[in-house]
Amino acid sequence: MANIWVILVLCLAVGVSATLDKAIFEPKGHHDDKVIFKPKGNHGSPKGHHRAPSGTHVAPKGSHDSPKGNHGAPHHVTHVAPKRAGSTPKGPSVRPKQKQARPFFVFGDSLVDNGNNNFLITGARADMPPYGIDSPDHSPTGRFSNGLNIPDVISEYIGSEPTLPYLSPELTGQKLLVGANFASAGVGILNDTGFQFINVLRMPLQLEYFKEYQQRLSLAIGEEQAKQLVNRSLVLISLGGNDFVNNYYLYPGSARSQLTSLSDYVTYLIAEYRKILEKLYDLGSRRVIVMGSGPLGCAPAERMQHSLTGDCAADLQAAAALFEPQLTQMVQDLNAKYHADVFVAANTKLMHHDMITDPKAFGFVTSTTACCGQGPFNGMPGLCSLTSNLCPNRDEYVFWDAFHPTERACRIIVQQIMNGAPEYMKPMNLSLIMSLDSNM
Repeated sequence: MANIWVILVLCLAVGVSATLDKAIFEPKGHHDDKVIFKPKGNHGSPKGHHRAPSGTHVAPKGSHDSPKGNHGAPHHVTHVAPKRAGSTPKGPSVRPKQKQARPFFVFGDSLVDNGNNNFLITGARADMPPYGIDSPDHSPTGRFSNGLNIPDVISEYIGSEPTLPYLSPELTGQKLLVGANFASAGVGILNDTGFQFINVLRMPLQLEYFKEYQQRLSLAIGEEQAKQLVNRSLVLISLGGNDFVNNYYLYPGSARSQLTSLSDYVTYLIAEYRKILEKLYDLGSRRVIVMGSGPLGCAPAERMQHSLTGDCAADLQAAAALFEPQLTQMVQDLNAKYHADVFVAANTKLMHHDMITDPKAFGFVTSTTACCGQGPFNGMPGLCSLTSNLCPNRDEYVFWDAFHPTERACRIIVQQIMNGAPEYMKPMNLSLIMSLDSNM
């Protein structure tokens, strides 16, 4: 079946200059970060204020709960992240609270994006209704969900407030101690994944922002305390799905699929994913939950494109079957290298599979059709909007839109992350991690 979404997207991409796809986002300081004392020595400081070049669009500053990003913009315009002044912060102290909840950092794609893409000129965004219909204020937040997503539910379990998007102007002062969400919908392990969305925070930039965050934190609480905060933090990363859906299998005969066999492509992805995880370790992360590729072929979008009867797409399922065990093995190899259980492989493919194959066992009515969307199985990619079909009870659906789970499905996934057996969480689940690290 012809992929209408792909055709429309490719038509858009043809008109976009190469400079847009390679836009550079320079980290900047933040004028609202506070200092309790001057760090000893020269620890460096965040980069200063940068003037937007002529003709450059500066995204508006929206609130975390109700972002007000643009829903569209001329595709010749370049995005600049919210400005932050580089002067030395002044004002009230940033003091860690007694029994401060564990800091939490999030990296990756749309499964875990809390709204960074609201601040980008991009085709991958969820800042319009009915997204967020079941959020506390019933308005879109930038999450690809009807309400909360996986990181939000994990924050509940660890006793923390939800992390703010790193690009949010609200991420200042005391909020820095909570952590930050660097994820961006549309990204993958590879830098060429998601090119059709124009501007996204690809992984090198997410990691660069993590370095900038630590510079800001050092100014706020001191270099040693900042290092300790990052070392004792929990990290979640979700990558891989887009490298198949929005790269290798983006359209029949894609460049990647023509040049590389599936088995070689998976091997390459795992090697590149390893480099990202090693960089997280170098930046101080010591407990990292590594999510897998997810359901891939069983998402409503793939059912619509590959089957008249709603069967899962066999080629994408084969890709996930190759990817997941190699990811687990890579995680084990890294832990052996570091002589510690730094990384935990979360088999999200299996977690989704349970709900997809037997939805009624989990209280769902269907795992085939999305709650919000258009076309067969509500699977038309990118078409969850006010004009879409919308189910009256989101709790009855595994999928919210063509690719993403509902809040209730996210909660079931997090239950497995918290308490799952080794086939779901290897080498240990999050409850055991929290118990082992309780004295940190």
